[in-house]
Amino acid sequence: MRDFVQNLPLFSIILCLLSGSGSSMLKGRTAKWVNTVGISLVGVMSMIVMLYCTEHGSFVYMMGHFPAPWGNEIRAGVLEGFMAMFFCIIMLLSMLGGRKKIDDEVESTKHNLYYILVDLLLCSLIALVYTNDFFTAYVFVEINTIAACGLIMIRQNGRTIEAAVRYLIMSQVGSGLFLVGICMLYDLTGHLLMSNIREAIAQIVANGTYSEPMLVSIALITVGLAIKSALFPFHSWLPDAYGYSNVSSAAILSSLVSKGYIFLLIKIMYRVVGFDVIINSKVLHVLFIFGLIAMVSGSVSAIHENDIRRMIAFSSVAQIGYIYMGLGMGTMAGVVASIFHILAHAATKSMLFISAIGLTDVSGGSRHFKDLTGAAYRNRIAGLGFAVGSLSMVGIPLFSGFVSKLLFMESAVELHWYKMLPALVVLGISTILNAVYFMKTVIRIYTPVGSLYDGKEGYEVRAWSRQKLYTVTIILFIIVNSVLGLCSGPIIDLIQDGLGMFT
Repeated sequence: MRDFVQNLPLFSIILCLLSGSGSSMLKGRTAKWVNTVGISLVGVMSMIVMLYCTEHGSFVYMMGHFPAPWGNEIRAGVLEGFMAMFFCIIMLLSMLGGRKKIDDEVESTKHNLYYILVDLLLCSLIALVYTNDFFTAYVFVEINTIAACGLIMIRQNGRTIEAAVRYLIMSQVGSGLFLVGICMLYDLTGHLLMSNIREAIAQIVANGTYSEPMLVSIALITVGLAIKSALFPFHSWLPDAYGYSNVSSAAILSSLVSKGYIFLLIKIMYRVVGFDVIINSKVLHVLFIFGLIAMVSGSVSAIHENDIRRMIAFSSVAQIGYIYMGLGMGTMAGVVASIFHILAHAATKSMLFISAIGLTDVSGGSRHFKDLTGAAYRNRIAGLGFAVGSLSMVGIPLFSGFVSKLLFMESAVELHWYKMLPALVVLGISTILNAVYFMKTVIRIYTPVGSLYDGKEGYEVRAWSRQKLYTVTIILFIIVNSVLGLCSGPIIDLIQDGLGMFT
C-alpha cells in the first residue's frame, strides 16, 4: 500500500496528460465528461496523498528509480497533497458553474480543445505542486502559460485575442527571468534537484563565496514569478484577461494560475534557497513594499470600474498584494497567512466570477452597474453567491477572508515597527476600500426596482429549478468558503505542518 500511494502524484500528472491527449480524438460532449472525471480522480488521489503524509510524513518518488542527476524526482508532503486537492475542487466547481456558458460562447467544433487546455492547465498546476526538480518546474510553467493563453482567447473576439497577446508578452518576460535565474543557480551549484541545490547553497553561504551571483539569481527567480502572478506593477494584462474571457476561464485563471506560481515561489524559498538565506538577501523587503502598493492600487482601480467583471479582476490585483505582503514579512506566521489567503482568495474569487455571470445574464447581458439594479431578485442564487463572496473579501466573520486578514494582522504585530505600522495601516485602508466597491455592488444588485424586468429587453427571472447545476455549484462554493472560515484551526495547523516538511 505504501509503494502504491507514493505513485499517486505521478499518476495524477499522467492522468491529466492522458485526458488532454485523449480528448483531442473525442467529441466535445465526451471530452467534457472525461475532463470532469479526470479532475475528480486527481482530487481523490491528492486527498489520499495528503492523508498518507499526515500519518507518515513527506516522501520522495524517483521516476524510474534513477537517482540524480540522471533521474527526476517528485516530493510530496501534507501541504502539497492538500493544495493539489484544493486546486482540483476549485477547478471542478469553476467548470461546473460555467458549463452552460462554455456551450454558448465557445464554438461547438472547439469544445474538445477547451477541455484539452483545462486538462493541460491542471497537469501543470499539479506538477508545480509536486515537482522537486527545477527544470521540470520551468517546463510546466511554460505549459501553464500556453494553456492559460488558449483559455483566454478561445472565444476569438478582438478583446480576448488582445488580452491573450498581452498576457503572453508579460508572461514570457517573467518566464525569461525565471529561466535565467535557474541557469545561474545551476552554474553556481551544479544541480537541478531542489534538495541538492539547498545543500550547495548552504555550503556557499558557509564559505562566503559567490554571494553576489547567488543574490542576482534569487532576485531573477523571484521577480520572474512575481511578474507571472501579476504582482503590481506587472498586472496590466490582468483586467482584460479576466474580464473578457469565458467565465470558467476567468474563474480558473484568477483563482488557480497565479496561485500555482506563488506556491512554487514559496517552495523555492523554503526548499531551494532556505528561508534564512532569503531573509538575509533583502529580496523580501521588495516584495513587502510592492505588496502594500498593490493592496491599495488594485482596490482604487476597482472602485473606478463600471464593469462588474473588470471590478472583480482589479480586486485580484489587491488580493495578490496581500499574499506578497505576507511573504515579505519574512516570518513563519506571514507565510502561513499568505498560504491561507491563497485558499481564501481561490475559493472566493472563483465564486464571484461564477455569480457575476448569473447576474449579468438576467440583466440583458450587460455588465454595467446601472443595468444590474435588482439583479439579485432576478437570479436569487447568483445574488446570494455574490453577497457571500463580497462579505468574505471585505473580511466579515464566518467567512474565509476574515480569517486570512486576522492572520495578517497577527503576523504584522510580531514585526519591527518599521514593517508593523505600514502593514497594519495598509490592511485597514485596503479593508475599507474593499468594503466600498464590494458593498456598493451588493447594494446595487439588492436595490428593488419597480418590476423585476424593469421594462428592458433581455431581462428575465431565473428560478432555482431552471438552473439546477448552477445552483448546486454556488451552494458548494459557499460551503467551501464557510468551511475555511469556520474550521480554520485544523487548516492552519496543516499548513504549518506542511511547511515543516518543506525543509
